[in-house]
Amino acid sequence: MALLKTTKLTETKSLEFRFEVFNAFNHTQFFGPTTVDGNFNDPTFGHVINADAPRICQAALKLHF
Repeated sequence: MALLKTTKLTETKSLEFRFEVFNAFNHTQFFGPTTVDGNFNDPTFGHVINADAPRICQAALKLHF
């Protein structure tokens, strides 16, 4: 998901502001078959042990000239 705003500074120059969100709705993203511990001897058997980062945001400014 992204928001973008462009502001004209002069006739040929403009400033662009961008705000981006990855995994905006914060759904769990698992890494694959190693996500759930399948070893019977581990105390964490059956637990989810690896997942991707929850929500990542970034902002950027760009000057066009």
